[in-house]
Parts: sequence; C-alpha cells; structure tokens
Amino acid sequence: MMIHGLTINELVIGEGVPVVMLHGWGASSELLKPLGERLAPLGFRVYMPDLPGFGNSDAPPIPWTIYDYVDFVLAYFDHHGLDQVHLFGHSFGGRLGLILGAEYSARIMKMTLADAAGLRPPTPLIPQIRLKAYKAIRQGLNNIGLRSIAESLRGWYNNRYGSTDFNAVSGVMRQTFVQVVNEDLRQYAARVRVPVLLIWGEADADTPLWMGQELEKLIPDAGLVVYPGAGHYSYLENLGQTVKAMQVLYAG
Repeated sequence: MMIHGLTINELVIGEGVPVVMLHGWGASSELLKPLGERLAPLGFRVYMPDLPGFGNSDAPPIPWTIYDYVDFVLAYFDHHGLDQVHLFGHSFGGRLGLILGAEYSARIMKMTLADAAGLRPPTPLIPQIRLKAYKAIRQGLNNIGLRSIAESLRGWYNNRYGSTDFNAVSGVMRQTFVQVVNEDLRQYAARVRVPVLLIWGEADADTPLWMGQELEKLIPDAGLVVYPGAGHYSYLENLGQTVKAMQVLYAG
C-alpha cells in the first residue's frame, strides 16, 4: 500500500464497524495485534497501520511534525474509503487522536486513548539551566570553527540526557521526535468533540497518571479508567477489561 509516496505496512482483520488503531512511538502494529484480534470477532473490522518510520513502513523523506502524521492518518482513512471510524490511540497514537478529535470530529465516531501523550510537564529549573548552557557552549564552538568538538559534545549530551525514545531513533526520525514531543496539545484536548474513553496505568512512568486525569478534565465528554499497578502498556496488561470497555463504548 502506498500513501504519500511511502510504502505502508498494515494489519487488517475482521468484518463490521471500522476501528482504526494507532500505535505508540517506537512501536508498530504488532503491539496492537493482541487487542485487534480480540475486537475483530465482536463485529469490528480493525485497521492497524505501521505509522511512517516505524515497523515495516517507510520513514518520511524529511522530518515530520505531528500535523504531517495527522494528514497521513486522514489519507489512510481515504485510502480505505472510511468516512467515519472508531479510533484507538496508544501514547503517540493518542497525540494524533487529540488533534483528530478536535479538528476532524466528523471522521471519528468515538475514541479510546490509552496512556496518551500530548501534555508537556513543566521543566524543572536545573534541566532548563543545563540545556541553555549546553546550547550556548555548542553555538560558541561552532562560531569559532570547532565543529567536530561541537558534534562530540552533542553526542555526549544526547547520550547522557536524551530520553529513551530520542536515543532509540536517528536521522530524520530523531528530528521528527524533537518536533513532535515539543507540541503541547491542551488546546486540542479542550476542543475534542467526540466521546472519549481514557485508559491509564496507575504506575505509568512514561505518560504519568496525572496526564490522564488532566485530559479527563480538559476533554468535554471523557471518562477515565485506571488500571491499578499497570504501566505504559496498560491496555495489554488488562486486555480483557480493555476489550469489554471498548465494546461497550463503541456499541453505545
């Protein structure tokens, strides 16, 4: 399948009401498959693409923003002739869901967001000072022609202070990550115009529970289900409960 000139891998199973599922950063459709396989026999046709740059799909030719990924998802809907879908988004897929639910609500019936990203926590003072000092030193080295030392400094800083997701990618996807993670989507959350089920792991360290609690307050029609002791992949840790909750939401 070709979308935006990129070869895209996907899993499509089942027959019935369409559900499009969007995976998290660094993941692929394989981590959605267990949920899709449980939903499909319940009267759903489940679409699980590998987003560009992940799984077996091509990477974009230049760094993408979150809005490029939203455009991709809309093109994916169109490719399959899907006027309206139920949506599931995990982590990074949840970022996409917030924008889709706000800007393209006519294409979404109902939505489930699991351990969704999209809210930026306040940056503590010490990391702010450290980042400013690093940028100033690196710029100074470049200004006096010591580019190799500046690049060595950049590599050391990224390895020492970069997040796991940042260090897991390189090249075009690393710059894509920087552009995506810097977007705070509170304004979109407040304008989501479809019913939303929020699923969260109580012990999620990547997108902490306070994010789910804030999204529940921001999104006009949202309910939050918290799985005790679960982590960032709470929907997989509590697969049976997640399937039941989604079945009730999408059938209502």
